[in-house]
Amino acid sequence: MKIVFFDNTSFKKLLPLTYTRPAADLRIGILKISEKWEMDLAGNTAGYLTQDHLSLKYGIPESVNLYVASNVLSSAKLAQEIQNLNEGEKLVVAGDTVAYKSNSIYASSAELNAAMNTALAVESKSQVIFIAAPKDIFKQNGAQIIEDVTRLKLEPVESFGTHNTLIGNQFYIHPSVKMEGVILNSTNGPIFLDKDVEIMEGAVIRGPFAALEHATVKMSAKIYGDTTIGPHCKVGGEVSNTVFYGYANKGHDGFLGNSVIGEWCNLGADTNSSNLKNNYSDVSAWNYDTESIDATGEIFVGLIMGDHSKTGINTMLNTGTVVGVSANIYGGDFPPKFIPSFSWGGSAGFQTFDLVKAKNVARKMMRRRGLDLTDEESSILDFVYQADSKFRK
Repeated sequence: MKIVFFDNTSFKKLLPLTYTRPAADLRIGILKISEKWEMDLAGNTAGYLTQDHLSLKYGIPESVNLYVASNVLSSAKLAQEIQNLNEGEKLVVAGDTVAYKSNSIYASSAELNAAMNTALAVESKSQVIFIAAPKDIFKQNGAQIIEDVTRLKLEPVESFGTHNTLIGNQFYIHPSVKMEGVILNSTNGPIFLDKDVEIMEGAVIRGPFAALEHATVKMSAKIYGDTTIGPHCKVGGEVSNTVFYGYANKGHDGFLGNSVIGEWCNLGADTNSSNLKNNYSDVSAWNYDTESIDATGEIFVGLIMGDHSKTGINTMLNTGTVVGVSANIYGGDFPPKFIPSFSWGGSAGFQTFDLVKAKNVARKMMRRRGLDLTDEESSILDFVYQADSKFRK
């Protein structure tokens, strides 16, 4: 099965995270959305029909059997419904297309949409989960960790190391993990530690929890459930119900909850993000789709941060703060709840972060991990710089 993931209206609703990746490349639980579909459909990603500025990095397909909406989470039942589709049929939920079975290659989203509009619709009988806003990522994360453990057919271990305390029986730990003097509690959900993960002494972790390849949990960290630490991340302090994408750092004390942190971010020592208002009312947050601060319908919402953004030491962030791509935040007091991409400053005001300088910072950080900013990634930053310019003052 050769799968092409197509963007729908979720692209703007999932910004700033989808400025730098299609929704199918979002990690929720252990796996990315695309990886879940690949496993459930026994297929491979053939390409993406995504935004123009992402197309150079996330290529257009050369062959295809199936089109799947980028922001839909896979399940065994849903995958079976899709496999039962005939050529030219689409699977829908309340008018929204989940998948379209076709061997035809479409050069643009407009061409695909035109074909899907005339396709025979089959109504899904599954409980379909759409990732329609950044908050859905952390809200679904714990359940997806549990599902991914089953999807990956992982075998639990009864013990690990000499001086660790393991409570419960849902531990999925790669033999290469480095860990001593740690407390793990899987009573409320599984704990997954991937290849070459290091959990330093004194850390206390509750499941559901996942740490991907080469991730590090720092000394005496307190990690609550429904949290995923992406590959090559370093995380310390107190963290709850948060998803870190790859190569992001929160290496020091400070609280972070109900949040999503993009790739190549760095949170300075004692950065704290509020996730609950003192009056327990619903949290409002910046919505890129409406270009306004809107109600989220949630009591708990912390920080949504796009790729390459950073905070200085002792940074305080208000409930429901949204930070774009390649922003740099520092100083005392609370900065605004919405900080556009390529902003540099804090509560006293912001200036535009020079694009060339921002790319140089990205290159320096990436080279520390043996990687470099590719031409495709550089052009994506060019696009984001212009796209968010209307929000910078």
